[in-house]
Amino acid sequence: MAEHPSPVPDAPAAHPETHATDAHQGAPEHHPTPTAFGLDAPAWIALAMVMVFAILIWKRVPSVIGAALDRKIAGIREQLDEAKRLRAEAEALRAEYEAKQASAEADAATLLERARHEAEAIRVQAEADAARLIERRTHMAEDRIAAAERTALAEVRAKAVDAAAAAAERLIRDRLDAAADRAMIDETIAGLGRTN
Repeated sequence: MAEHPSPVPDAPAAHPETHATDAHQGAPEHHPTPTAFGLDAPAWIALAMVMVFAILIWKRVPSVIGAALDRKIAGIREQLDEAKRLRAEAEALRAEYEAKQASAEADAATLLERARHEAEAIRVQAEADAARLIERRTHMAEDRIAAAERTALAEVRAKAVDAAAAAAERLIRDRLDAAADRAMIDETIAGLGRTN
């Protein structure tokens, strides 16, 4: 059976002069770590964390946190639902406004067209009324002119009759004297006797 060589001792132990040189070159010295009940500082930290987690679980802190988070999530969901509802209402109001605006524009166009037709009808009626008024005034003027002509003609005739009567009276006065009157009366009486 072959013999195994003995394990190689650590290099620093085999070469104490090298180890001394390394210590002088600034390598930290190894100090023993303080312990309590056989546990060093990292073990105590780990044990403390385990105990904190155990107390948290024992006091049901995760369920309280979960419930708080659930309440927060429910509140956020309610806010989102409210926002959706408000958005739907806003969109409905917008659609209603757009429909009202379109209806108002259509109504305005209809009113404008109706106003144009009414203005045209008023213009035609005014022209017809003006034509009738002109015709009536023309007839009235013609009637007045005819009446004035008749009045003037009557006045001229009356003046002519008066002038003729005055002329006849002057003529009779100038030409007829008492002898001429007697002769005319005798002639008239003789004419009456012949008629009988």
